[in-house]
Amino acid sequence: MTGSKNAPDRDPERLVRDYADLVLRVCYTYLRLTADAEDVCQDTLVKLICRDEPFRDPGHERAWVIRVAANACRNLLRDRGAHPAVGLDDVPEQAAAQAPGEDALRRRDDRVLAAVMALPLPQREAVYLHYYEGYPTREVARIVGATDDTVRQRLSRARASLRDDLKGDYDDFPA
Repeated sequence: MTGSKNAPDRDPERLVRDYADLVLRVCYTYLRLTADAEDVCQDTLVKLICRDEPFRDPGHERAWVIRVAANACRNLLRDRGAHPAVGLDDVPEQAAAQAPGEDALRRRDDRVLAAVMALPLPQREAVYLHYYEGYPTREVARIVGATDDTVRQRLSRARASLRDDLKGDYDDFPA
């Protein structure tokens, strides 16, 4: 092993702990299938753990992880488009019992998530990185390989689409 892999900041347990949930969410945003998202997540974490080159800072490390995961998802989607397949596991998992009142909140969350997931991929990735991960538009642009103006346009279109899709249910959203 090289020195960088033995350094405390390259500890595999820390890397998995810090990035597994993030990578899984990024992958699910692209792929919409839990099993595929888990596969790409695992591959991304292995690449991160095996990487010899040091990162400039934690922000560079995080951006690299997101970029690698996003690129792997795009590659899988491109391969899937070239070689379509039918999934064998289309049976939804049973939900756990819920406390009273949770059902309404869950339906609301599910509706918002469904509306976000129905957005075209460029808008969906911009919404995820900006609103869920908290990246500024300039950083989102760098991660996805677009201009800052393009990312802002994608966010604007996504907000307009979500506003239309969720009209009446969420009148407290700003216009």
